[in-house]
Amino acid sequence: MDEEQSSEEASAPDEKRENLLAELSENLGEMLIDSYLRPHEDLWLRVRIENWQDAVKIAKAAGFTYFGFLSAIDWDIAPDGRYENTEFDGGLVEEDDDPVELDTSTGYAGGDSRFQLLAQLNSLDRQMGLILKADLEDNLVVDTIRDVFPGADWHEREAHEMFGIVFQGHPTLHPLYLPTEFEGHPLRKDFPLLARQVKPWPGVVDIEEIPEHLEAQLEAEVMAAFEAEGGEV
Repeated sequence: MDEEQSSEEASAPDEKRENLLAELSENLGEMLIDSYLRPHEDLWLRVRIENWQDAVKIAKAAGFTYFGFLSAIDWDIAPDGRYENTEFDGGLVEEDDDPVELDTSTGYAGGDSRFQLLAQLNSLDRQMGLILKADLEDNLVVDTIRDVFPGADWHEREAHEMFGIVFQGHPTLHPLYLPTEFEGHPLRKDFPLLARQVKPWPGVVDIEEIPEHLEAQLEAEVMAAFEAEGGEV
């Protein structure tokens, strides 16, 4: 499929998802804040955080019975020094590069908070996917959907551990990856990456230039191998 054909399909009307959006908009009512429909891709719905569990139940009743994942996102901008401006980054950016403009939007269907909760559901009958999202309040508390989708159990535990989100009604918000005495939430943008200040990431190494006489020898060997395989210069 070429780019032109792909572009035409993406811009083509998607009656199935338009009907689904109309159906779910009616079922959700005032729970729905905003939506985003891009033809032939997952439908995005932003709902009120206080209605999170009810919105998931409504989606499930509409046929979205296959749970994909639950996670969160921190839309905050990482402070200087978390990913850049360390001694190991010197010289990695060309001086004439254009400055990077930070994207401060909050993705499809928008958002009004730093932290957002995401859940992806699928309907095998409809052959469509749906992503629900909600703005988390400052206390980062939301009702669990573990009783609606048991598969969300460890996803909520992970979001609790990595972002500090509290899922009301979840009986076992115990750590999955980190020791119990660990302090902080590593996927928050303001979490200090102290190791970054001590040593470079794996793969950041000093690269030595190849001596000229070895470079010429290597080039000759490559050309010889190329000609031996029937290549033409």
